Amino acid sequence: MDGFATSAGATVGLAAAAPATYNEAGYEALTFTNIGKVTDLGEIPSRVYELVTVYYVASRGQAKAKGGYNLGSQTIVFTIDGDDAGQTLVDAASESDSAYSVKLSHPQHGEIYARALIMGGPKTYGDVNTASTRSITIEYTIVSDTEDGVVAVPAG
Repeated sequence: MDGFATSAGATVGLAAAAPATYNEAGYEALTFTNIGKVTDLGEIPSRVYELVTVYYVASRGQAKAKGGYNLGSQTIVFTIDGDDAGQTLVDAASESDSAYSVKLSHPQHGEIYARALIMGGPKTYGDVNTASTRSITIEYTIVSDTEDGVVAVPAG
């Protein structure tokens, strides 16, 4: 690698099922359907902690600590294709209250697996020189009170 990588070759896949175990083997046992014609992957989520602050009267100083965390969200954009199985799954997932399994795969960075709510998003038809697109938001969620369910697998 020449010091940086583009997103060329990256994919986003969805599976309606949860893995039996929240590890590489558990997620790899699922069948993911890739969302076709993705044009922008957006920001890849990770833990973002809340800042907790308190002022002590005696020192007037502010103490800081990490509080709870959020796994974040991701907005992806794709060119609308009514025949794409992944986009059909996005439509179903957008109507569902259930979390879906997500697989982000990058040729140089590896895979990230997680559970998320597929929130849907607007369609843009544009003009005569613009492809019709859709932007959807994926809200990543923890799987239990003891684990977040995110698994990162480095590229082999």
